[in-house]
Amino acid sequence: MRRIPIGERPDWRARAQEAGFTFHTIDGAPYWDESHAYAFTLREIEDDIEGPAGDLHALCLDFAAAAVADERILASLRIPESAWDAVRESWHRGDPSLYGRLDFSYGGTGPAKLLEYNADTPTALYETAVFQWLWLEEGLRDGRLPPGSDQFNAVHERLIDRLRRLAPAGLTGFAAEAAAPEDIGTAAYLQDCAVQAGCATILLDLAQIGLRADGAFCGPDERPLATLFKLYPWEWAFRDAFGAAIGAASTRFLEPPWKMVLSNKGLLAHLWARAPGHPNLLPCFFEDDPACAGLAGDYVRKPLLSREGANIEMFSGDLRIAGAEGPYGAEGFVRQALAELPAFDGRRPLVGAWMVGDAPAGLCIRESEGPITGDGALFVPHLIEPG
Repeated sequence: MRRIPIGERPDWRARAQEAGFTFHTIDGAPYWDESHAYAFTLREIEDDIEGPAGDLHALCLDFAAAAVADERILASLRIPESAWDAVRESWHRGDPSLYGRLDFSYGGTGPAKLLEYNADTPTALYETAVFQWLWLEEGLRDGRLPPGSDQFNAVHERLIDRLRRLAPAGLTGFAAEAAAPEDIGTAAYLQDCAVQAGCATILLDLAQIGLRADGAFCGPDERPLATLFKLYPWEWAFRDAFGAAIGAASTRFLEPPWKMVLSNKGLLAHLWARAPGHPNLLPCFFEDDPACAGLAGDYVRKPLLSREGANIEMFSGDLRIAGAEGPYGAEGFVRQALAELPAFDGRRPLVGAWMVGDAPAGLCIRESEGPITGDGALFVPHLIEPG
């Protein structure tokens, strides 16, 4: 794994606009950065990222099956009891998952270490599936990349195939907060994939979603939504006014309610308890577990529910060495052994492995200056070196 200078395409912003990548710059700050890229060998991709991602996802599914059958697990994850039936029923119905992203600390040496599973509302999807692939194609065409370079990236094709397989007859809604460019951009991209899969679709602001008298969720025209993709965390949805209607609704959801048990940092403690010593897992415990004393060295304190690095703190012994502010933490914390992000030219990449359905499908890199990957991290493309 190497960080290599590439140089920007002089017209990349125009190309981004043409391709619909409207959030390459957010609030005046850069988000996409193609001045350099991360290069991997094929062995690193296949053996160190793709293979472990598939294995860990399988462990997660085994855990989900155990969680829905054990109220103690659901309680440990601080899933509200009012949501338990909906979580259980969505699992027992076999409600399908569309996608997720496993985030790793990996620098080309040693096994990749799982930091968290963004299993419910991951973004960075369009830029992974489409724009970094266009970057690769144009780099090969223009001679900026070595002939034969490739990319771990079948996300676009897999999403279309997955939506074709799982979408029922009827209208599929794609909803996100319209004022959040990355969120609504992700929802719009998935809507486009669904159109290519032959689905009838509608794009919605979250505020436009309503509930019909027959129990179906709907858009402003009150047409029932057979399926609803919502870029809105389940823990928020169940607290909303319509939360009590979710379990009985005829509408099916992407991601389904059972994904609550995976989109929670408590998952990391449960996985370690179920597979201690797994090469891709880090020791992790709930903060009230006496076993935390075993993390006598460096560790990370993570809220059970948190996004974009918010409220994450790093400690060396009793000394807090890094931290990020935010609104999370009321539900509790886990402590996870520290696996520092590797440093490349003073920058720290986080490796994200995308799952579509139950199979690894691609890779993305978010790069930050500090040890915690926050909402200001840059998206940097990657390639697989030839040979």
